[in-house]
Amino acid sequence: MTLHDHAERLRALPFRTILSVRAATKPLAAAGWNVDLSRHYLDTDANAALFAFADDMKLKTAIDQLFEGDMVNPSEGRAALHWALRASEPQDETVREVRQSVIDAETLAQEIAWSSRKGATGERFKAVVHIGIGGSDFGPRLIADAFEDRRRDDIELRYCANLDPLDLDLALKGLDPAHTLIVGVSKSFGTEETLYNLSRARAWVKTSVPKGWSKHFALITANRERAIDWLDGADGLILHLPETIGGRFSIWSAGSLACSIALQSDVMEDFRAGAEAMDQHVATAEVADNLAIRLALLDYWNATILGFGARALLAYSRRLRLLPAYLQQLEMESNGKSVRPDGRPVAGPTAPLLWGGEGTIGQHSYHQWLHQSPSMVPAEFILAPGETSDSDGVTGLTAHALAQAEVLANGRSLADVQADEPDLPLEIAAQKVHAGGRPSTILHAPRLNPYRLGSLIALFEHRTYLAGKLWGLNSFDQWGVERGKTMAGRLKPALRGERQASDAITAKLIAAIRS
Repeated sequence: MTLHDHAERLRALPFRTILSVRAATKPLAAAGWNVDLSRHYLDTDANAALFAFADDMKLKTAIDQLFEGDMVNPSEGRAALHWALRASEPQDETVREVRQSVIDAETLAQEIAWSSRKGATGERFKAVVHIGIGGSDFGPRLIADAFEDRRRDDIELRYCANLDPLDLDLALKGLDPAHTLIVGVSKSFGTEETLYNLSRARAWVKTSVPKGWSKHFALITANRERAIDWLDGADGLILHLPETIGGRFSIWSAGSLACSIALQSDVMEDFRAGAEAMDQHVATAEVADNLAIRLALLDYWNATILGFGARALLAYSRRLRLLPAYLQQLEMESNGKSVRPDGRPVAGPTAPLLWGGEGTIGQHSYHQWLHQSPSMVPAEFILAPGETSDSDGVTGLTAHALAQAEVLANGRSLADVQADEPDLPLEIAAQKVHAGGRPSTILHAPRLNPYRLGSLIALFEHRTYLAGKLWGLNSFDQWGVERGKTMAGRLKPALRGERQASDAITAKLIAAIRS
């Protein structure tokens, strides 16, 4: 039987029938996480077919190629060495060089945090403003927000990403340039938004620190020459971002310097240690027990075979409230594609739309749609409370997450509604029916600490890479993003009134904007 045959067979069964057998399925576990895949349109035979598919697609070989530093990014002819950033015992020179870029950043961070490195006026830095966008913003912002309660009391941390001038205005508001360090992150050092905001920040610093202003900038890039030019050849802090590190995989890199400065010293160390533990699991576990392979297979099954075009990520953890936005870039920029590296179109749907938010807050918003909309979207619950002594809150959070998953799966029939509330008018009772049959995954950790956040993000990185392999994609390029940047550059002269836009509707919109 093909995968499509298995899907047709399972979709013909009542979901509760499938779950009655799946209830005995043991959760998977690795690096501080338990993952339960019971509530999906799967059974032993379908899983066996998926495992055979994983073998046919050589997923274990793909994992070996990643960790052996082979070329897995054919568009740029490069390896993908983000895992080397967290390798505590690098085994070869290339990995050691990548790892050294992190060590250099951590050394600088401690010098700044403990005031052995100061600004041009000889005073310590009291604020750090991180400027970057995309992978140079989502990751550091996620870490800082997740562990806001572990920030140093004597250093303020702010972020700026948007081209909207207000973003930088707010980031700099109330700060003293003489006590502020600007951290700029751009792999190419050609990112429009980042360079715009850095240039405005440079002018702001120069108003108070005209001499030695460059000491108030730490630039993280793979293009050292451009960074030196931007500093006008002055003495500045430039940290290396290796070419083999993609932006959306750079959370482990020197690009998170601001977090290393402003958070307690063990946060980033534990964060990378958790990721390395997940690397070891993914590199060694067999297909049936490998979290990354199983989740990648599930993504392929749900999106390509069952045709689910979206996935809801429901983070029942205050620390993970920014995780959906982070994973949107990781997954959709990596695998939101329809053409293979050899130019051939893919055979079916690829990465689904990923969206979601923070539980239980989302229950008062889009969960209504999840439960009773005609559309069916698999949900992924990440249940990992922050460390707290308030057990009542943790119990409540846990109960809500488990209840949501149960209702999505089991639903509520009209007979159930009428049995519970026999006096309801039929038209009201009908509106309380839940169709059920909605699949979900539970990822659970008893507490969300830096180690477990690191292992979770590493798991999603590997999952994304392996799902890309199943779809026949290169998960390390982003041609769609590049096209949009090119078009924006062409429209600026039209917005300044120097030329006419070639597209009639765009020209009409520009005329209205300029009027």
